Amino acid sequence: MGKSDFLTPKAIANRIKSKGLQKLRWYCQMCQKQCRDENGFKCHCMSESHQRQLLLASENPQQFMDYFSEEFRNDFLELLRRRFGTKRVHNNIVYNEYISHREHIHMNATQWETLTDFTKWLGREGLCKVDETPKGWYIQYIDRDPETIRRQLELEKKKKQDLDDEEKTAKFIEEQVRRGLEGKEQVGKQHPPERPFTFNLSKGACSSGATSSKSSTLGPSALKTIGSSASVKRKESSQSSAQSKEKKKKKSALDEIMEIEEEKKRTARTDYWLQPEIVVKIITKKLGEKYHKKKGIVKEVIDKYTAVVKMIDSGDKLKLDQTHLETVIPAPGKRILVLNGGYRGNEGTLESINEKTFSATIVIETGPLKGRRVEGIQYEDISKLA
Repeated sequence: MGKSDFLTPKAIANRIKSKGLQKLRWYCQMCQKQCRDENGFKCHCMSESHQRQLLLASENPQQFMDYFSEEFRNDFLELLRRRFGTKRVHNNIVYNEYISHREHIHMNATQWETLTDFTKWLGREGLCKVDETPKGWYIQYIDRDPETIRRQLELEKKKKQDLDDEEKTAKFIEEQVRRGLEGKEQVGKQHPPERPFTFNLSKGACSSGATSSKSSTLGPSALKTIGSSASVKRKESSQSSAQSKEKKKKKSALDEIMEIEEEKKRTARTDYWLQPEIVVKIITKKLGEKYHKKKGIVKEVIDKYTAVVKMIDSGDKLKLDQTHLETVIPAPGKRILVLNGGYRGNEGTLESINEKTFSATIVIETGPLKGRRVEGIQYEDISKLA
């Protein structure tokens, strides 16, 4: 058999070895070639193709590092999204599964020196939720895909609508039954059962002959017709009053349902609050003292959770996540924008501030609720308008 025969034991052993992971010190990231031993790696470093690749990298090394860093980040996040979703998982578990792929990008070719540095960077950029524990760093993927967010919002809206319809119908039926029972009890108390009127013609209350003659001329049939007409009138009046009460009760029940719906809308909240043209304050210290506790104006909102902020002092533009920002409460009398709750999107004027409950009282100035005075709105739900 020849030396390079496909079925020789040595060729089979070499193929088996090449399938698994090799030593990292014998891997050339620039050429993306894995050598099996030190001699093979030395020969590769002396090859002409490797020398050409080094010359290309020496012209712009930052470009190559950025490329490898971006590839590493995208592959790592894609594995985290597909394999674990939005579950909280140890970063080392994800990394071990990532490097098990033979063609992965090695971390020593990226801008991050260690897995801890990469994990901290993911938290700063808002790509994942990270937290440190005695067992190490844990990460949780934040799914901000517009299609996923839209699908989740549609499902939540559908569920809420179904629950609201069922609750509304059940409450309406219970209210009508309760009011109907109360109405019957009230009608029974106001109108006791009618007793027929009886006239005893044999015993006259008046002794004069004229009155006795008049009463004698009225026969029993005439008295019965008079009594029946009076009872019919009383029944008609009681029925008309009961119908008018029922109409009022129905109207008031619908009004109550509308008020309940308005209250639900007012208490509806979302987990994002950024809006253009509001004043915000940077609370993160990761950008340095230059920007810490400094104010800026939101110029653009990206994917509901990220904003482009223009600093008021320096004019610099920064791209920040909403977790690194907080709202700014102006002085009473200044204009504000409602960022969350049922009055979301309405402009208003700050009337007063309650420092004990961290809430404020505002007056709505736009929309159908113009002129309404709202009390007890939280600090984080309003911000100063630029």
